[in-house]
This record gives sequence, C-alpha cells and structure tokens, in this order.
Amino acid sequence: MDEYYMKRCLELAGKGIGSSRPNPMVGCVIVCREQIIGEGYHRAYGEAHAEVNAIASVRNPGLLAESTLYVNLEPCSHFGKTPPCAGLILENRIPRVVVGTADPNPVVGGKGLKHLEENSTEVQRGILEAECIDLNKRFFTYHEKKRPWILLKWAQTEDGFIDIRRGDSDTEGVNWITGMEARQWVHKWRSEEQAILVGTRTAMLDNPELTVRDWEGENPLRVVIDRKGILPGHLKIFNDEADTLVFTSALKSDHGRVRYIEVPPGQDYLEAILRTLYESEISSIMVEGGAQLLNSFIDSGLWDEARVFTGRKKFGTGLPAPTLSADPVRKLNAGNDLLEIYKQSHATNRAFNGS
Repeated sequence: MDEYYMKRCLELAGKGIGSSRPNPMVGCVIVCREQIIGEGYHRAYGEAHAEVNAIASVRNPGLLAESTLYVNLEPCSHFGKTPPCAGLILENRIPRVVVGTADPNPVVGGKGLKHLEENSTEVQRGILEAECIDLNKRFFTYHEKKRPWILLKWAQTEDGFIDIRRGDSDTEGVNWITGMEARQWVHKWRSEEQAILVGTRTAMLDNPELTVRDWEGENPLRVVIDRKGILPGHLKIFNDEADTLVFTSALKSDHGRVRYIEVPPGQDYLEAILRTLYESEISSIMVEGGAQLLNSFIDSGLWDEARVFTGRKKFGTGLPAPTLSADPVRKLNAGNDLLEIYKQSHATNRAFNGS
C-alpha cells in the first residue's frame, strides 16, 4: 500500500510544475486506517509546503496521532520562506512518515529525516525512489550537477533537415516543419522550464518571441548568444514580454527587460551561460536551436533530455539536423508529427565544473 499512496503523492506534486520553481514539486498524503484523510501539494514558491497543506486539510486533527504521512521528498528541517515541515510533523505527533527520496539540497540533505528519527518517528524511505527523482529531475540536477537541467528541442524533416536555409543573409521567416499540435506542445514545455536559449542565427532569421502562447503559464527567461553584438533591436526577443539575457563579447547598455552579460574573448560561451544561470538559481533551460548550438551541447555531453519532432515535410537539401547516439526511450504522435524522446543517464551525463 505504501507504493499506492506514494503514487498519489507524485500525482499531487506534478500539479506544481512551473509554479513551485526553484523549489521542488512535492505532494503529501495523510492516511489513517487505510483511508486518505488529508492531501496537499506545494502550489507556488514562497507559499506553504505540501506537508502544511495536507495537515491543514485534515478535518479531524485528532486522527493525526494514529496516521501515516506520505511525501515524495524529504521534509525540510530549516527555516526558509516557510517554517520547517519536520517540526510540524512532530508537533502533530504523526507516528509514521514514508518518504520517496532524500533531498539533494545540502541545506536539507538528510537532516529532516534524522530529526524525525531522533524524535521517535518511524521513517520509511526509498518508496518509488526512481519515480520521485525523475519528477524532480530539474531540482536534483541543479543540486547534484551544479548546473541547470538541460532540455534540447528541435524539429526535423522526414529527410533529416532542421532548416532549408544555409546562409545568414537569407530572408527572415520560419520554415515550419511541424503542425499546430506539436507547436502547442512546445509552448507547454516553455511554461515548464525557467529559461530558453537560442543562438544568433535563430534569433536573426526566425525572429522568435520565445514566450508562452497557446498555453497558460509564465514566460521563461529568454537567453540569446550574440557574440559580435549584431542582433538588431527590432527583433521580438528584445520586446518587454519577458526578461532577456544576451551573452556577448560586444557589451552594450542594459535597456528595458534586456540585460547584457559580457563573455571575454577565449571564454567558453556554454560555461558562461550555465554558470550565470546556476548562480541565478535557474534550475532548467530548454535549448531551441539552431543546429550549431544544439550540436555544441551534444558534443560537450551537456544535455539531459532531447525531444525531437519529425514532420512529414521534405526539404531535399538544407541544414542537417543534429544526431544523437542514444536510442529514443519513448515515441509519441503529435497530430501528423512524430515525437521521439531521448534521455541521458543521470549517472553519466556531465556535471558542470567550469572546465
């Protein structure tokens, strides 16, 4: 039964995607005599944690002293934006706590579980641990790899091209490969990640806005590489719809919601971007292109998941799409388009050490 209730914790936790960041997604279920008497999840950063909401939802608090509390991530034991949850569990004399996985944040890191055990609470850990870690892959990557979780995304034609254009002097405009359903999925993904990255060529030729449309959610932080400072100010990426970071060796003055980050000659751009985002508590980034930028992440081993759409269109010639040595772990249909999902092992993908 422990797994059954932990699955419910994961369902609840998933409701916080996009709103709880940079905090993890956490769900909590309280069970007494094999009946769920309370539920809750962490709705938004700075608001009450899942355990607080679950305990508050119990109509008869007297039952807590004979209940089991299930939670997918270790209860915190420190004062942050909210009081520690481990202390609240002890205050309500909940005798048994079942935890999916320990918290990778060194501020918590086993301290919550230890505090509960030292105060005579029965603690069961490791229930559906792999699923619990996967749900909070962004959070775990941020703390364990010291970098954001990196999602690569691109669309390619049936004959393996990412774009029909080759020259930077080609006219502005998007050569759509996928249909509306696939594009809506991309807007959903944008709402789930904290940042989105494109290179100079994509910003110039596609003129993307990189905001969330056709889906509810917050706009991600827009990140663009402009090594030579050549991107014109009329591009949509410079509008006031979202914050924008520009990494460049030709530093300009900040304006509106646009901030420039200088990258000295010889410094690696990926290093500069990932370090800046990590220090800004950005736990995830979606790399949308183009091919050169995507290949640089692939070649460096700096990616965690890739989502590749293949449309029915054929270009015949053009810019070859990136390739991955891994096999897809999942295939889905998005209207008339095929989506293939690739994942790199959490144990083997690169941590960020600035080298």
